[in-house]
Amino acid sequence: MKINLELLKELERSINTFHPEKGRIPIKILGFGEISLVFEILKDPEHLAYKRIPIFDNEDQVKRHIWAYNAYCKILNQEVGLSLPAYDVTWFKDDNGTIQFYCVQEKIEAKSVGNKVIHEISDDEIYIFVTLILREMKKVWSYSHNNPKIDLGLDGQISNFAIINFDVQNPKVDFNTKLYYFDTSTPMVRINGAEAMEAVLFLKSAPSFLRWLLKALFLEETVGRYYEWRKVAIDLIANFYKEQKPELIPNLIKLVNNFFAEEASEFNIVPITIDEVKKYYKSDKNMWVIFQSFRRFDRYLKTKIFKKKYEFYLPDKIKR
Repeated sequence: MKINLELLKELERSINTFHPEKGRIPIKILGFGEISLVFEILKDPEHLAYKRIPIFDNEDQVKRHIWAYNAYCKILNQEVGLSLPAYDVTWFKDDNGTIQFYCVQEKIEAKSVGNKVIHEISDDEIYIFVTLILREMKKVWSYSHNNPKIDLGLDGQISNFAIINFDVQNPKVDFNTKLYYFDTSTPMVRINGAEAMEAVLFLKSAPSFLRWLLKALFLEETVGRYYEWRKVAIDLIANFYKEQKPELIPNLIKLVNNFFAEEASEFNIVPITIDEVKKYYKSDKNMWVIFQSFRRFDRYLKTKIFKKKYEFYLPDKIKR
């Protein structure tokens, strides 16, 4: 994978986290997370997607994360059997000595990503798509079940899966459709009960006055839920509120419960209820809104009052 490090360094010299597409290096935003910005560099012949993760203070943290990231991807791909886009990492110290870290992936067709696909296919095909995702998830939890020293987690949101060789001119999904899983930058793997990654670093995007509270009350629970298949499945179903398809949720609950009872019966997973999904989504939505409000206030303090750089990109208001 050919990564133009000098181009990334130049990008960092001019990046504006308020308006990242207006810097000297032309980029296009592909997506975003709570701490990261995903973009492509326009006219890049390598067709790469860059995920900017500005959370590291020293080289030891970087080395640990690279080790955890590579271990997670290797296990998912070579041992579990998930298909991942080609991946790599790169990092450097910018002109101010600040570590800038990027996860880099082969760029996939934007219209092949799950949250785009479900708006182009029939309801019946959506149910097939969700079944395929559950089968990918089963590979993960079966691996953990059979490996007492290794426990894997997964962020199962529909936007983290994409269809391989998706025909944008004739969008369709059937049981022969193959999927990519591509949200690997947060390496959720525990080895002998210990997190491979340094999870507390992911609180860096929170305002400093909130981090101690988030660490004390929410960090273990937030990270831990990605290791529980039932909670990951609830999150997947709840996605359909965000994607403006709430009418599908009752049938999706039936589909998931039937899958757990038939194709994954050995896990003895308690059936999911509509009340659980509603409660989960309401709680997640409210927390996201509050958290983003605090982050916007933090950005204002740093940039307007203290005249410092704010490292994180904050998305516009999301329709939920």
